Amino acid sequence: MNVGIVSYGYYVPRLRVKTADIAVAWNKEKDVGEALGVKEKAVGAWDEDSCTFAVEAARMAVQCSGINSQEIGAIYVGSESKPYAVKPSATIVAEAISATPTLTAADLEFACKAGTAAMQMCMGMAESGMIKYGLAIGSDTAQAQPGDALEFTAGGGAAAVLIAKDSGGKANLIATLNDTYSFTTDTPDFWRRQHAEFPSHAGRFTGEPAYFKHVIGAVKGIFEKTGSTPKDYDYVVFHQPNGKFPTRVAKMLGFSDASVKQGLITPFIGNTYSGSSMIGLASVLDVAKPGQKILMCSYGSGSGSDAFTLTVEKGIEKPGKRPSESVLDYINRNKEYTSYVGYIRNRNKIKHLE
Repeated sequence: MNVGIVSYGYYVPRLRVKTADIAVAWNKEKDVGEALGVKEKAVGAWDEDSCTFAVEAARMAVQCSGINSQEIGAIYVGSESKPYAVKPSATIVAEAISATPTLTAADLEFACKAGTAAMQMCMGMAESGMIKYGLAIGSDTAQAQPGDALEFTAGGGAAAVLIAKDSGGKANLIATLNDTYSFTTDTPDFWRRQHAEFPSHAGRFTGEPAYFKHVIGAVKGIFEKTGSTPKDYDYVVFHQPNGKFPTRVAKMLGFSDASVKQGLITPFIGNTYSGSSMIGLASVLDVAKPGQKILMCSYGSGSGSDAFTLTVEKGIEKPGKRPSESVLDYINRNKEYTSYVGYIRNRNKIKHLE
């Protein structure tokens, strides 16, 4: 394809909850989070939600791009934890970054891969010439029923990617989006029915035949489509429902431990749902050098995976094209611990009887 990434942004809330504290609160003999490779997770404060996360990530992406936000022709926000059931988050983001009114905007849903679906839509629209710039965002807050195993790993965060068609010999791009491939089936491993407050999941069924089948299917599909192998990539990023699944699937597909390490952000902030693989990509772009190859693959319960191949361009070395602070430095510096009680209070999980 002839499109790529102009800039990127991210946001991770500063509040953290230790999984050990969750285990103590529910008298669990075992810290499920630590067993899954997660020791703490990022959670929103009382005044934060997936929309405020998305705004912060979008602002960072626009600032690093150096463009006039009025040139953005499309904004798509992927989320499964929208603050409004009927009211788009994308319009709020558009207004917050001064991109209105001449653009198209919409919210997308496909569990954890809604953000990468947004990337594909922006790629197609930019490639066709319908828009000059498209902003794809994946953003979610922690959703989990109190005491459920999911509560140990479900964190919050957002990532934004500004996409455009190559013009001027890739000088404006930091990475070319070479190709994409999707693998989709109807596999009900995770769901939340209308009016239900918390999602349900099928336990171990979420691994196989859900996560592993779809990630492997998408990656093998893009290998065949592009004639590539794991050895052709310097970095690989997978959706991270926990700290173990991405490293396991990397080995199953033949990738080295080193290639997956930089993008593995789950142990630090938990599973960020729609932003998981996109924040991992941001972490890789923080350190990637021109000419290096990246493979990214998302996963969305329901189920589907989107795989992408990227080539890092010389534009990434331009001053200001990367955020002022790397993802991993920001995650480790900008944090404040809260108790489990503080967490459930902030997220309105405590119900009062009248």
